[in-house]
Amino acid sequence: MTDTRTGGAPILFGDDVNTDVIIPGRYLVSIDPQELGEHAFEPLGREVQEHLRRSDVLVAGRNFGCGSAREQAASCLIGAGIKAVLAVSFSRVFFRNAINTGLIAVECPEAVAAVGEDTPVWVDHDAGVVEVGEQRFGFAPYPQGIKDILASGGLIPYLMRRNA
Repeated sequence: MTDTRTGGAPILFGDDVNTDVIIPGRYLVSIDPQELGEHAFEPLGREVQEHLRRSDVLVAGRNFGCGSAREQAASCLIGAGIKAVLAVSFSRVFFRNAINTGLIAVECPEAVAAVGEDTPVWVDHDAGVVEVGEQRFGFAPYPQGIKDILASGGLIPYLMRRNA
């Protein structure tokens, strides 16, 4: 069985983080996650970008990923080393793009409220559990279809394996 628990050091953001901030439009000529990851959160400055690269989990408030439907907003986070995004809520398009690119995206407002700057955050999307320090918070686990897509590394690898 694949380990579905991921996490560690978080980077924290507030509400309404827009896709233009996650990955500026001028970089949308690329679809390479590694290349895009170099420019993740560029409008917020070098310090934020450096903190992002030291983090495993991104934690945000309400409406994370609002704005355009660019799937590069999710894939650039993978390229920057983010393994999971924990938020109070997501833009529906961002959530679907995250799953399609293989990025874990979990809504759990109670867990977000418990996170501090240096509190380790662990997400087990299979079990439906977020651990924040010593606290545990439940959320509705993904349906099997989404679990299968994530286990494959995203929608395209999933479809390629299924049709092979």
